[in-house]
Amino acid sequence: MNLILQALPVAAPTVGWAVHALFLIRRLRTARTDPLTGLMCRDEFTSRALRAIRRPHTAVLLLDLNGFKQINDTHGHAVGDQVIAAVGHRLAAWCASRGGFAARLGGDEFTALVRLDPDADLDAELTYGLSALISAPLDTGGVTLAPRASIGLCHTAHRPGAELSELLRGADEAMYTAKRLGDHWRTAGPAGAYPTVTGRRAGRPGAHLTLLAPARRRAAS
Repeated sequence: MNLILQALPVAAPTVGWAVHALFLIRRLRTARTDPLTGLMCRDEFTSRALRAIRRPHTAVLLLDLNGFKQINDTHGHAVGDQVIAAVGHRLAAWCASRGGFAARLGGDEFTALVRLDPDADLDAELTYGLSALISAPLDTGGVTLAPRASIGLCHTAHRPGAELSELLRGADEAMYTAKRLGDHWRTAGPAGAYPTVTGRRAGRPGAHLTLLAPARRRAAS
């Protein structure tokens, strides 16, 4: 008993530091993870992507949901949160099967990085793959919805040596072109091939976008 009492002053600070360390680890993990989707946040994605883009067969994607404001306005923000969470989980599963990872940038906008052969059938990968997965019926408890997204892709094979910011810019321009045209997806080709005329950066100096294989057209939501 005396030995236990003598050990308490030493053990107590040790236990306290262990609990504090666990608390800090949880805080750090929370700071790196979006609480709604479980996806990584912007800073964590950037940190990992800066390393990952140096590997061969890497593609960067940006996704933006279509008609999401209408979902919130019609069915409420709780249903909107369910849609965001479901899309995040579906995107994460698709990325994991392709050696990649995803992040929520905020609102209804997501980004991802995957390993994808530059000669891959993008209609199969994006129209019948990712887009179909995201649009699968979602039972929210009160209404069944089919989330839809516009997807932009920029492959490192088309822009050798490009920095992450350039790859994201290419994917961003392709995504907004897909949204404007009512397509499932668009892909950005070599930088500087054609001036951007349809992306959201149209008119900004130095912004360029090449539209390669056109995506399968769908009705705009």
